[in-house]
Order: sequence, then C-alpha cells, then structure tokens
Amino acid sequence: MSERVSSVPASPERQKLSASPTFALPDLSGIVEGVTAGQQERAHLDTTYFDTRDLRLARWGLSLKYSRPHGGKGGRTHSTRHEWTLKLAGAANRSQPTDREITFQASSRRPPEEVMSLVRAYLRGAPLEQVARLSTRCLRVPLSDGSGRELAEVVDDEVSVLDGRRVAARFREVEVGLKPGSYEVLAPLLARLREAGAGSPDPTPKHVRALGPAALGEPDVAVHELPADATAADVVRNAIAAAVQLVLRHDPLIRIGGDPEDVHQARVGTRRLRSHLRTFRPLLDRDWTESLRGELGWLAGELGTVRDREVLLERLRRLAATLPAADARAAAGLLGQIATSIESARGRLLEAMSSQRYFDLLDRLVVAAAQPGFDETQPDRMGTPAGQVLPALALRPWRDLRRAVGQLPKKPSDEELHQVRILAKRLRYASEAVSPAVGPDAARFAKLAAALQTELGEHQDSITAQAWLRNAVTSRRRAFVAGELCALEVARAAEARERWPAAWARLNRARTRAWLRPAAVA
Repeated sequence: MSERVSSVPASPERQKLSASPTFALPDLSGIVEGVTAGQQERAHLDTTYFDTRDLRLARWGLSLKYSRPHGGKGGRTHSTRHEWTLKLAGAANRSQPTDREITFQASSRRPPEEVMSLVRAYLRGAPLEQVARLSTRCLRVPLSDGSGRELAEVVDDEVSVLDGRRVAARFREVEVGLKPGSYEVLAPLLARLREAGAGSPDPTPKHVRALGPAALGEPDVAVHELPADATAADVVRNAIAAAVQLVLRHDPLIRIGGDPEDVHQARVGTRRLRSHLRTFRPLLDRDWTESLRGELGWLAGELGTVRDREVLLERLRRLAATLPAADARAAAGLLGQIATSIESARGRLLEAMSSQRYFDLLDRLVVAAAQPGFDETQPDRMGTPAGQVLPALALRPWRDLRRAVGQLPKKPSDEELHQVRILAKRLRYASEAVSPAVGPDAARFAKLAAALQTELGEHQDSITAQAWLRNAVTSRRRAFVAGELCALEVARAAEARERWPAAWARLNRARTRAWLRPAAVA
C-alpha cells in the first residue's frame, strides 16, 4: 500500500550554484537590513534514482527517486516508511511553466503502482532499474526578517555518487530557495554567496550530474532545428514529433488531474496529428495513414468528452457570476451537474488511458515521430527541398474553406458555421505544419485562420451550451436559472455571428497567402 502525501509544483523561486570542495558558507545575516540567519540544520539523505537502462525518464526531464533520511545517533533512521518522489517536467504550454513533484509514502522499496501509472507512457514496457545512488550531507540555513518570518533558505549539499560501497565521484552545490514575496533578498543573497566563492548558477539536477552526458540526450520523441535546405521528409517528421510530444508530456499531468489545460493540450496533440496525416497524405502510405488516423480519432474522442464538458462548465460559471444573488444557489446546482458529469467522463478517459489499446497507440506514435510511414513509391519527392513540395499541400484545405464560405446562404445554419470552423482549423494546422518550409508568411496566415476558428468556435460553444441548458433535467428553480443562462448564450451566439465575417474577410484578403500556389497533388 502507498499514500500520496503531496502533489505540488516545485518552487520556481529556487536557484542552484556550483561550489568547490573547499567552499564554506559565509555569514548570511545582514544581506538586507533586518535579515538574520537562523540556526544551522544538518541532515543526511540517501537517495536512489530509478530509470530505464537507456535513461528514458531523464531524457524527458523526469526523475524518480527513493529516499530514506538518516536521523538520530549514528545516522540510523527511525522510520519504517519509504518515500518515493516523482518529478515531472513543466508543461511547455503554460505561461509560467513549473515542474511538479509528487511524493508517496510506501511500505516497501518497490515503486508504488500510483507512481508507475504516471510514468508508464514513457516506459512503455521497459523495466525500471537503479541507475544512480547518492549520499548527500545537507547544511540548511534559514533566513528570517525581524518578525521571525522565514524569507529564504540556503542549503549546502555535499554529494557522493556511490558505486556499491565505493565513492565514484563527489560534487557540491548550493541551493537558494525563496519563500513567496521575498524576491528582494535574492540578488544580495546570491551576491554574498558568489563573493564567498560559489560558482555560476547551474540548474542541472543532482542525478543528471551523477549519470553524465547520456542523461542530457534528447528524448525518444525529439523535434530538431531544421536547416535552411530541409527536405519534405524533415518537415513532416518534425511536425509529427511535435504533436506526439504534446500527447506524451501531458499524459501524467492528466492522470494527476486538477488542470483542464492538460486534457486540452493532449487533445490538441491528437487533433494536430490527425490534421498532419491528412495534410501530408499525398506523401504517406495510405494504409499506414488511415489506420493511425482511426486510432487517433478514438483517443481524441475520449479526450474530447472531458474537454467539451470542461469548456461548458467554465462558460456557464462565468455567466452564472453575472446573475442576481438570489439565483446563485440554483446556478451552483446546475454547475454541479456538469462537474459530476466531468468526473464520470474523466473516469472513462483514465480507463481508456490505462488500456493496452492506448499504450499500443503510444508505441506507434513514437515510431511515427522518428520514421513516418512515407510512400515508398516516391522516395525522390521526400528528399526534395521542402519549399518545393509542401506549400501546395496547404492549398487543398484553403480551397475547401473558400468553397464552403462561398456556398453559405445569407443566414447560414449553426451546423453550416460549425463545418466552416472545422475547415478553418484544418487550414490553420496545415499552414502551421508547412511554415518551416515557407517562412513567416505561412505562420501569419495560420494566425488569421486561427482568429476565424476562434470566432466560429465561440459561436459553436454557445450553441452547445444552449443545447445542454435546454435538455438539463432540473428542478423548477434550476430550470428558471437555466433559462436565464440560455438567454445570455443566445445573445453571445448572435454576437459571434456578427463578428466572424470580419475575421473571414481578413483571412481572404491577406497578402500573406501568396505562398499558396497550385501544384499537382496526388
């Protein structure tokens, strides 16, 4: 049995400095007027890091460690509990990316199943093994203001890398951790440490320093900087890899829960993949493409059920905040119904993400990111400079969108506008996918397509919300509030109907679409 004891973002207000074996912590009192250094605290920690033989977790920016602190006379521990800590890399989509640490207390030295479930997408059948064992002697010094409030801590770590009973290497580092709202002490604190001989900031984790250069290798799904003469195959491979990375990076964060953005980004990854397979279809093996698109459609559907309800909840929560106070209780009841349905859908999603079908799909995606299923009948085309091949592949989604808008009646139906939104999204993804071969014009064109998609997406989200409100099974009081919210959504949908033509006009007259040119597309 195991127990999760914490799941918190690792503090971004931490900096590590290198230090020589002869470094000594200076007196830190007075770095800012009124700041005093507290009593020194010593600890001894043994940590064992686990990874695959090829260091798959480290190369993705993750770490899994087992630790038992020493205490008491002779350094013997009095605890029978075993602590496992998993550190996850911050998600790149967030405006302030942070790492996240999840700590479990377990009753054995075997990684708890709860931890294993969070890294299984990266392991994909590869066994975990001990890859590094560290013995760290820590000296901690707290810094407080005149009122006794702790502002920061400085930890001097002397680390021994163990190989059996032998010390294979030693290194030292000084870590500075700030408490919230204590930024004013950082600069003078770092200056004092540097004056005493501490080195430059070095964010390299301890276990990565112990493991060496292999731990700094790229992950098994990597996006590379493309050269100016990149081939069509290079661009296709990079586009697929970037989308697969989204799915993999957000897998453990979805399992932890708490942030709807993780489901959203994984869904974006599956949608981009399906779009890329459609855009690059003339260059890919047809059977390989259709089979993979089908499985991605399954996963996108599982993610979409959760995501659509999360979007609905957030929309109606904002609208409910504008209602009279007398309606707050009934509105909360309606929102609770959606929250309950999200939990149910999330349970089904996690079940799907624990299935062999899901892990088989991940295996296929990792292979696809490195070796897409190119059409072997046209190898010369894949080796051709991307700028000569790929722009024409975005022409089809552009023509499809332009034709669909041109065929709209004066007052298009909700479903007709929804179809235009889907086509705008396809054009956006296609333009983004080929932009490495085209340059800024394609990227700017994609932004205009995204703006159109956003306006039509607002309309569709409103229509979806109206449908839910009309069909919700509620009490009489909740039905009244549902009617109020529905009326507000009708107004929002009408506003979106008025706005989308302007977004279309900007896209249609954009000079940045000059890169689109007719070409024979198989």
